[in-house]
Amino acid sequence: MSSDYSDDDMPLARTNGHLSASTISKAEDKAMDSHAKPKPAPVSIRNGPVDDAPPQANGNGKRKSRSSINHVSYKDESDSDDGPLAKRQKKKAVLDDSDDEVLSKRKGKLPPAADETAMAEDSDDDLPLNAKLASKRKAIEKNAEKDAKAIRASEAKAKKPTPKKKVVKDDSDSDVPLAGAKGKKRPSNGINGKSKANGIKKEDSDSDAPIRKKPKTTASKAKVKAETSTPKKAPAKKAAKKEVSEDPKSDDEEAEYRWWDAPKKEDDSVKWTTLEHNGVLFPPAYEPLPKNVKLIYDGTPVNLHIEAEEVASFFGSMLNSTHNVENPTFQKNFFTDFKEVLDRTGGATDRSGKKVAIKEFAKLDFKPIFDYYYAKNEAKKARPAAEKKAEKAERDKAEAPYMFCKWDGRKEKVGNFRVEPPGLFRGRGEHPKTGKVKKRVMPEQITINIGKDAKVPTPPEGHKWKAVQHDNKATWLAMWQENINGSYKYVMLGATSAVKGQSDFKKFEKSRELKKYIAKIRKEYTADLKAEAMADRQRATAVYLIDKFALRAGNEKDAENEAETVGCCSLKYEHVTLREPNTVIFDFLGKDSIRFYDEVTVDRQVFKNLRVFKKAPKREGDDIFDRLTTTQLNKHLSSYMPGLTAKVFRTYNASYTMSNLLKDLKVSNATMAEKIKLYNDCNREVAILCNHKRTVGASHEAQMEKLGDRIKGLKYQKWRNKMMLLDVDPKQKKKKGAAFFELDADLDESWIHEHQNFLVEEQRTKIQKKFEKDNQKLQEEGKKIMPDKELKERMHAADDLAKKFKKENKSKKVEAEGRGPTVEKIEGNIQKIEERIRTLELQAADRDGNKEVALGTSKINYIDPRLTVVFAKKFDVPIEKFFSKTLREKFNWAIKSIEDDDHWEF
Repeated sequence: MSSDYSDDDMPLARTNGHLSASTISKAEDKAMDSHAKPKPAPVSIRNGPVDDAPPQANGNGKRKSRSSINHVSYKDESDSDDGPLAKRQKKKAVLDDSDDEVLSKRKGKLPPAADETAMAEDSDDDLPLNAKLASKRKAIEKNAEKDAKAIRASEAKAKKPTPKKKVVKDDSDSDVPLAGAKGKKRPSNGINGKSKANGIKKEDSDSDAPIRKKPKTTASKAKVKAETSTPKKAPAKKAAKKEVSEDPKSDDEEAEYRWWDAPKKEDDSVKWTTLEHNGVLFPPAYEPLPKNVKLIYDGTPVNLHIEAEEVASFFGSMLNSTHNVENPTFQKNFFTDFKEVLDRTGGATDRSGKKVAIKEFAKLDFKPIFDYYYAKNEAKKARPAAEKKAEKAERDKAEAPYMFCKWDGRKEKVGNFRVEPPGLFRGRGEHPKTGKVKKRVMPEQITINIGKDAKVPTPPEGHKWKAVQHDNKATWLAMWQENINGSYKYVMLGATSAVKGQSDFKKFEKSRELKKYIAKIRKEYTADLKAEAMADRQRATAVYLIDKFALRAGNEKDAENEAETVGCCSLKYEHVTLREPNTVIFDFLGKDSIRFYDEVTVDRQVFKNLRVFKKAPKREGDDIFDRLTTTQLNKHLSSYMPGLTAKVFRTYNASYTMSNLLKDLKVSNATMAEKIKLYNDCNREVAILCNHKRTVGASHEAQMEKLGDRIKGLKYQKWRNKMMLLDVDPKQKKKKGAAFFELDADLDESWIHEHQNFLVEEQRTKIQKKFEKDNQKLQEEGKKIMPDKELKERMHAADDLAKKFKKENKSKKVEAEGRGPTVEKIEGNIQKIEERIRTLELQAADRDGNKEVALGTSKINYIDPRLTVVFAKKFDVPIEKFFSKTLREKFNWAIKSIEDDDHWEF
């Protein structure tokens, strides 16, 4: 190996565990051939998060509020409190070739199988769903190959007149297996060593350079670049920008900054020229507990220094969050930090001032503190609406100066301008530091980034900023270091800002660019699946898994300070189970430390490779890809396309799949609800093909039941209207037939009685709320409120409804309602009700089909939003049906940039 190469360029031979052989012979590869017929591949059979029992500590990364305020047991149920509450079970080492049973001991409800998940097309043929998925995926990949060839051919044709034709001649190699390229040596693990790789000419623009070669100062910052546009619009935009700059104070109404139409910046590293903002908003100071509210230790109320009392209140106020406070790791970390604060502030004393030594967590009783905060919160909720409104207005007034900044004279929304208040660190998954005290952030810890000529925000009285800098290559406004993990927190612009929009735009443009190279990449990694060099074979297998199954690349973790999560390159022996002839099961802690289960079918060669990578003497704890790191993988990928990393594949696959599915749609005479369902069906198919799964929500069944009751309620309403027809014109029975007037099969007498009672009670509730609201309004206006007698009068309407239902049940007849009822009016009502029923039934089918699929994940993060805009325009569906107000603001660039382009394609 040449001395020019860095450590990152060398095939990895890790010292932490058993290693794979450096090469693999053809004979060894052939010996693993099987006569069993492989299953359709590549397909994800069963994929998604797993509901472990008991659940992992804070496994979903969210704070759950429990309504129960029962007594909390603080007893440490584990034998030792040195480890996480729900530590992953160790598996026995399996040294032979068959490891089918390795994962069988793992508890927990597995995610649904692919054939349990609804697809967009419910075909009547006998082809298994997995075969359909494999066939559909291959068809999409075939289209991708054709598109790549067409794009490269078009580019080659455009470059023909150029004298530098020989420089880009390597492009023709895109369709030739790497092994067959003459006079070219394949780079190993991302070694390119040259200024040009795989025939791709490097551009001078910094934005086109591989991420790994970006200057260190801008590597971790959001990069801002306005893309090239039609030169006709450029002068207008410059003029508009100048006009804004001349009057920076008129910030209420400004012309929209269409950065996607603006000319490309010459220096992309400079993010702003002028920057003004008002700094950060600090949380309120701690309010001491009342004198009668004390922490109790071993039955004795104790007095604490205000700093120690605040830390005790952190724990005491969250007793209802049992998944945190009952976690032994959470308890241990909290108690360690609490003891440190006690020692520093003089400890605890009893009522007589005598020292109380707090030595055991189990003897602490936080119930009085919890009861105080619980009562306080309940009182806060019960306040009059006017008081809540006044408080909100006051809070909005305090926050207003921090919500916006002036970025190159433009008014831009700031994202997270609030400094996080002190409290207890939750962490995600089995985080080893969960329960530690997050200290209050002081101004002396905060660095302000602002324009040289701008007024520096005034720090709180008696304090000063850590530093003030004027770095126009940074996109953050303020920064500080938190005490738990030592990570830096940044105040950035909001999701609707131009900076964030440009970041999203570049992400999707990068995935569009991958269209040109995807065929070449797939052809070469397919060839390398049989490479003799183990490092090349491991790299090819990793790229296959990332491309086909959207696995994250994965990074090394500091096990002591970070939750141990896994990606493709960091898979261990115990995370992979192989089942002949070509099924692979991944079972590991994924993103956010959630246990992730993925059962897939792979090409036979990939299966054989994984068998080799797990070959004895490897055992539990050893790396599967011991000759590959994420850095090496991304370095290799960037040799195909500048800036290409593993995560670009996920965006490309989701967007390209959605693009293909939308192209094939043919909509004629469809209702709005049917069009929306068609879009969601495509979105769901993308989520299934790209493995965006989720566990079924705990409330799903209740929601579906509620939706079912609404549908049945409408059917009952339709039947009543039909009976009204007979009341108006008895001849309708002969005209329409007796079957028309029969009760729907979903409805029975007991359900009807129950529904009637519900309708009566619902009306009573509405009357009660309207009465209270009217009285509140009178009270606010200083007028006399209505007496209870008025409420009783109003309640007669509900009593009359109950009597009407009772009469209908007895007579089996329904009197026509409304002013001047006619056959035409009632038939019109029936038609409207039927349309509502169809809409709700579509919603129910859509919701049930989406119960295991994370549509939001695909739509928000991975599907190019312009595809949704194109669909909305093509089929005349309001964009509001797909994007909430927040998403419309976030993807404003996508909506506006192609508003005049009817032929935009991904």
